[in-house]
This record gives sequence, structure tokens and C-alpha cells, in this order.
Amino acid sequence: MSSDVTLDGQRLRRGRIATSLAFLLFGTALGVWTARLPAVKEKLGLSDGRLTFVLLAFAAGCLLGLAVLGRLSDRVGSSRLLVVAASLEGLLLGVTGFNGSLAGMCVVVFCFGAAHGTLNIAMNANAVEVQRAWGSPIMSSFHAIYSIGGFAGALLGGLFARHAVGIGPTFLITGAGVLVLTGWAALWVLPSRGVVPEPRVDSPGERGSLLVVFFGVLVLFTLVGEGAAADWSAVYLRDDLHTTPGFAAYGYAAFAIMMTVGRIFGDRLVVALGPVTLVRAGGLVAAAGLGVALVVDRPWAGVAGFGLLGLGLSGIAPQVFSAVGSRDSQRSGRDLSTVVSIGYVGFLVGPILIGAAATVVGLPAALWIPAVLAVIVAASGGVMRRDR
Repeated sequence: MSSDVTLDGQRLRRGRIATSLAFLLFGTALGVWTARLPAVKEKLGLSDGRLTFVLLAFAAGCLLGLAVLGRLSDRVGSSRLLVVAASLEGLLLGVTGFNGSLAGMCVVVFCFGAAHGTLNIAMNANAVEVQRAWGSPIMSSFHAIYSIGGFAGALLGGLFARHAVGIGPTFLITGAGVLVLTGWAALWVLPSRGVVPEPRVDSPGERGSLLVVFFGVLVLFTLVGEGAAADWSAVYLRDDLHTTPGFAAYGYAAFAIMMTVGRIFGDRLVVALGPVTLVRAGGLVAAAGLGVALVVDRPWAGVAGFGLLGLGLSGIAPQVFSAVGSRDSQRSGRDLSTVVSIGYVGFLVGPILIGAAATVVGLPAALWIPAVLAVIVAASGGVMRRDR
């Protein structure tokens, strides 16, 4: 009897490690790809406008994976789809650097984006299943590993760039590493059929669909803040607060570090506070941090404000994904696909919206947009109640 329990516990721990590996390779691959975009532009001799076609191809592929292919996890099982999508992620990234034309690059990058988007859904659906079997909140820890992977990928890409390694070898080596991690994950991943489904609480009617869409809107509002920090923090610090380019980079660094810290401790906080309080507190911390920084209008306050924005937003998306995936185990892939697809629009459109507003009212005023959206998220925290 005790032997069976030990074996089950070991299997579950290995399943958690396997899902963690998926989040790690997901973040690392994206970090390396983003860090080497200037080299992609240089190799193909692209202008900023023509590079946009490559970015659009990746975004379109991601949306296909998020909105369409990710739903396959309900049919084939999240564990199987995770392994397939992660394998394609490594293979496609590996061949990306050997394209010599814009058209060829766009085709491969579109496919890479589709694998990336599909993996996003599969790994989050699998994380929900592992959390259900684990019996306590662990979703934030997976997203913390994704943040660490993104940071490691950016450092790795920068290291390759510093030593003048071409994008071909860079993406090939990284893709090989992704495949190694995928092989490890495939050995230990917790099979979907091994997780006992929870009884269905809601029928997939109009009310349930509207709730899923509302969850997606909450993630959209959250990702507007992430996109704002990624694209506008350095511009705000450099141009509006008149700092040096080196100091301006501290804004996004503070955001990324504090978001990682928040996700590392997020599971403990959700146990202590509950998901409703955590989402409400997170939204208020994000809004107050950025809002006070904009009022103070000093470089140090700007860095601190973006750091608090990252800390506040860190726990919101993981809790939303957890709530969505736990609503109906038979539809978790489909529901997560809807939520993540809607949320991804915020990351893409949010910076554009802020840029458009900045042309009319100035960037400091435009940066109130993510602060206001964070307040709305905080006010909507009650939707996280499990009895919904």
C-alpha cells in the first residue's frame, strides 16, 4: 500500500517536472528568438517595415495555434499535444536561421509561431491537470519558470550575439536544446488519462461561454500592462524623464524581475489569501505602483513603478488560467484556447493603443491606460470564486 503511494507520489513529482520543462523551453525559445531579431534583420537586409512582415507572420502563427490548434488538447490529451508541439518548436526554431529570403523566413516563422501558440495552450492545460492531481495551487510556479526561461533565453541570445555567432548556429543550438528538454519531458509527463476528471459543474451553455470570454478580457487587460512595460518603459524613462539609455533599460528589468519574484511566491500567496483576494490585491498594487510613479515624475519612481506593475500583474494570469482550466476538465483546452487568444490580443494591440494615445495626450498620460485597466481587473476579482 505504502509502496503504491510512493510510486504515485514519484510519478506526480515527475509530471510536475515535465510540465515545468515545457514552460522553461517555451520561455527560452521565445527569449532567444526575440534577442536575435536584429541579426535576422541584418542577415536578410530588411528595413524596419519589411521586418514587420516577419513579426506579423509569427503573430499570425501564434494566433492560429492559440485559437484553433490548441483545442486539440481536449481530443488527443494535453500531454500528447504538449510533446508534439514542443518537438515542433525545437525543430522549426532550428531551421529558422537558414532561410535566405523574406518569403521563406515568413513561412517558417509562421509555422514556428503556430507550434509556439499550440504549446502555450497544451502546457497550460497540462499544468491545470497536474495542479488538480497535486491538490494545492502550483500554477504560479509554472509561470515563474516561464519567466526564468525568457530571461535565460534573452541572456543566451545576447551571449551568441556578443561572440558574433550567426543566427543559423544560434537557432540550431537552441532548437537542439529544446528537443533535449522535450525528450526529458516526454518520459515524465503526466498522461492526461491518468488524471481523474472533476465532475462537471457548468454545462457549456451561453452563460459558461460568456464567463470564459470575460476571463479572456481580464487576461487582455493584464497583458496590455505587460506590453506597455515591454515596449514603452524605456521610451518613457529616456524621453520623458530624460535619463540615459542605460538607466532607461532598468524600467523593464525591474518589471521582469518583480514579475518573476511575484510568480515564485504566488502559490503560497493564493493558499494564504485565496484567488479572489490575490487578484484584487494584485490589480491594486499594479495600478497604484504605476499611478504613483506617473504622478511623482522622477526616474527612480519610474523604475519602482514598473517594478510594482510587474509584481501586481504577476499572479493574475496564472490564477485566471487555473480557474478556467478547472471549470470543466473535458473542455479545458477549448476554454484556455479562447482565454489565451483574447489575452494575446492585448499584448499585441495594447502597445499600439498606448502609442496612438501618446500622439494625442503624451506618453505619461497614455500610460494611465494600463493603470486604469488594472483597477478594473481588481474590481472584477470576485469572478475567481470557485463556486462560480
